Amino acid sequence: MQFQLKSPYVPTGDQPQAIKELVEHLRTGVNHQTLLGVTGSGKTFTMANVIQHAQKPTLVISPNKTLAAQLYQEFRSFFPENAVHYFVSYYDYYQPEAYIPRSDTYIEKDAKINQLIDSLRHASTASLLSRRDCIIVASVSCIYGVGSPEEYEGASLELRVRQRTTQKDLRQHLVRLQYAHNALDPRQGNFRVRENTVEVYLPSGEEVININLKKNTITSIIRRPINMTLPSRALCDTVRIFPAKHFVTPQNKLDLAIANIKSELEQQLHILKQNDKPLEAARLKQRTQFDLEMLTSTGYVNGIEN
Repeated sequence: MQFQLKSPYVPTGDQPQAIKELVEHLRTGVNHQTLLGVTGSGKTFTMANVIQHAQKPTLVISPNKTLAAQLYQEFRSFFPENAVHYFVSYYDYYQPEAYIPRSDTYIEKDAKINQLIDSLRHASTASLLSRRDCIIVASVSCIYGVGSPEEYEGASLELRVRQRTTQKDLRQHLVRLQYAHNALDPRQGNFRVRENTVEVYLPSGEEVININLKKNTITSIIRRPINMTLPSRALCDTVRIFPAKHFVTPQNKLDLAIANIKSELEQQLHILKQNDKPLEAARLKQRTQFDLEMLTSTGYVNGIEN
């Protein structure tokens, strides 16, 4: 789809000239441009016109969540038929891990994730990888990586009608994509099985994919909104299911990471012992071995086979 600006207003005053120059400079490869204007002068509307003329996926970065939310609502009203998404940090609270040698106190990392914002982040990445008419309104936290887009897309599962697969294989692949089986109260990032149907609750929190199988063959694929009060349902010939978590790692890279962690552990233990810090060395070894055991035991879930 192309960007289609919907607005009862038309550019006036200095806006037509600004739009023309911004678009021309963009097409000629100018890297940096600045649009000046006082509050309420229509800068967002001007940029919406630039997006419509340029027809390119657009990232809008805001200095904080509040302004990002305001811009998100404005761009959604300007482009109701296109993919406009909100991408900000999903932490309501974050406490980094710490160690106090004097009292031998280890403080574990603690965090509280906002599930609604997490679902919006997943909707953003899924749209970026599946369509061109995307506007992502983000805070500055978007500069921090959420993993490799190539690995995220490569780990996705593409299904099509009449494809041969078993229900067991489909369940196992969903688990490898970090979906959790939840038969009683499924929500975003979960799946459940009902007779010959596998229901996949997408991490975006917007849709459920019903995959119907008969005699080890996919007979139909239905997309429906999670809100059951909405009647919208769509039959699909194909569907691509993205991982339930942004941080997915191919198994070979997971093995390499574990080997590197072990090598770095030996180096750090040697440094601590040289500096006469046996307690810190013992705690570092204990904690790292625990983390490595967790990585190894959940490797089947967190690692994606090539």
